[in-house]
Amino acid sequence: MEEYIKKVSQLLDRVIDNTGWRQMNCINLIPSENTPSLFVKFCEISDSAGRYAEHKKALKKERKLLEDSRALKGNEIFYYQGTDFINFIELEVNKEFAKYSGATHVESRVISGQQANEVVFKAMVKNLNRNKDNEGLSECGRMVCVMNNELTYGGHLSAQPFGALFNMVENDNVVNFPLCRDNSYMIDADRMCELIEEHKPPLLVFGKSMFLHPEPISRARKCIDDLGLNTVIMYDAAHVMGIIGDYFQSPLEEGADVITGSTHKTFFGPQRGIIAVSNQDGRLDRLFSDINSRAFPGSLSNHHLGTLVGMLMATYEMNAFKNEYQKAVIENAKSFAKSLEEFGINIEGGREHGYTKTHQVVINTREHGDGKELAALLEDNNIITNYQALPSDESFLHPSGIRMGVSEMTRFGMDRDEFHQIAGYIADIIKNKKNIKEEVAGFRKNYLQMRFAFDKDTHSKVLKKVMENIIPFHGDFEKIFS
Repeated sequence: MEEYIKKVSQLLDRVIDNTGWRQMNCINLIPSENTPSLFVKFCEISDSAGRYAEHKKALKKERKLLEDSRALKGNEIFYYQGTDFINFIELEVNKEFAKYSGATHVESRVISGQQANEVVFKAMVKNLNRNKDNEGLSECGRMVCVMNNELTYGGHLSAQPFGALFNMVENDNVVNFPLCRDNSYMIDADRMCELIEEHKPPLLVFGKSMFLHPEPISRARKCIDDLGLNTVIMYDAAHVMGIIGDYFQSPLEEGADVITGSTHKTFFGPQRGIIAVSNQDGRLDRLFSDINSRAFPGSLSNHHLGTLVGMLMATYEMNAFKNEYQKAVIENAKSFAKSLEEFGINIEGGREHGYTKTHQVVINTREHGDGKELAALLEDNNIITNYQALPSDESFLHPSGIRMGVSEMTRFGMDRDEFHQIAGYIADIIKNKKNIKEEVAGFRKNYLQMRFAFDKDTHSKVLKKVMENIIPFHGDFEKIFS
């Protein structure tokens, strides 16, 4: 027991040290990360975190048999008792996220963006197999081909045959979107339409992990409709989920059928996934039904109920602060890119296109050294980034880029002037190899109050409620805090 008391103490010390370092000393510029609000964190540690709520849509005969049973909640059969609360939470998440994204149908049980993509791919194959005459289906029952973004040009690994597409497309037959000759971060829409006509893919997968410019969704929609194809347009919004809307692009309004993604990058949520479908005319009824069944029981059983409660709180926050947050993020990213250029750093994304229209800024470090070594040097100086292979690199082992995002620091109160100062720090570190660790930490300590969240008075009231009503269930309150 003495040995484990010591280990517990050491672990808690390290947890506290790491949290203090990341939250108070570091400028976090990793584009796939965000800090959830206290509200979201409180929800995540509630009782639901340890509970189960498996459920599936009831067939007509099942609904008839269970019509007087509490196992039937709406049209869903629940396999555990004590689930009325989480049923409410899930329905409310679906409603609020539909409001946020413009969707008609939402599947919120998936627990990561990668799983969300895999669920849609499985649902596509199942849906195509309902109709053996569908030309999008191979003899082996897989999609004949899929059009996606190539990995080395910013595409996400989940949309590759070695990722979530594994065994979903015949002979790994993917057709990569063609890129503009003057900007390899943008799709050439004219050539894309030619390839759609040539290959007639049953599925297009837009979205990237190195995401600087909008995708040509409306052009793809028109092309597909003009050709009379049944192609489904999927948009992996993982990186841009928190900025879809008026200041960037609105995928479902522009003609996408399905949005997938994670909920913790630009979105304010805990680490989960989401699937949203636009099905105004009922054309995708069966596909959404297959999405439901491939979520449960296809890809998960329990769906991490604590983070689901946190997801609802995060979606309330997004719907409350969406416009001002999104505007600030995109303005900061554009300003940050311009400032880096002023300090002599080479920026990817095309100067004539403003370098970026998202939260991301990608720099080319080839002139100053290996990307991963410079990212480590930035980390030593309390600036956390993500080294990145650029399109011109031969492999990810020797990257010449660093990928950054402004969303988290924007939420902690930083605007154009602050990002100009950060650009200067980055230039001093990667160009001049200066050690400014303490200066960066001192700068960061001025920005600890989270914006685009409910006010401090509300936080104080909630904290009091949590301290009095949630924490005591984990042990004697006075003993814990004595």
